[in-house]
Amino acid sequence: MWKFYGLAAFVIALDQWTKWLVVKNMTLGEQIMIWDPYFALLSHRNRGAAWGMLQGQIGFFAVITVVVIVAIIYYFHKEAKGKPLFQVGLMLLLGGAIGNFIDRLWKGEVVDFVDVLIPVVNYDFPIFNIADAALTLGVVVVIIFILREERAEKKKVK
Repeated sequence: MWKFYGLAAFVIALDQWTKWLVVKNMTLGEQIMIWDPYFALLSHRNRGAAWGMLQGQIGFFAVITVVVIVAIIYYFHKEAKGKPLFQVGLMLLLGGAIGNFIDRLWKGEVVDFVDVLIPVVNYDFPIFNIADAALTLGVVVVIIFILREERAEKKKVK
């Protein structure tokens, strides 16, 4: 069971390393086009939540993040035993939550840098980072796990 914490540690390390590279090597607002016109690196800072909501609410985010981290660890140890898909989803969530929490605690803002552009509809997806991607993937994995569990329960009832 403890081996799954390695996944969370990997997410945290990758997240912090990539953010460090961006801060060290790019000026704020600098953009490096990787796959024109679809994908770029863009040095950006966010003092809020996803899509810039709740700007400057660092205390609120600290409390919420601690509650989320405790809940993830609780569910991991009490509900996820023997359920590797659920364990992976929870560890992705844990790594992502801690990755952005570190930024908020030490910098007062989150370093974002992944810029996805969708030129067909002239849309620039909100800039994100590895922690955000892990959080999103973690939610998807947990939803898939829940749907599979519900399907298995329905089959048992029949």
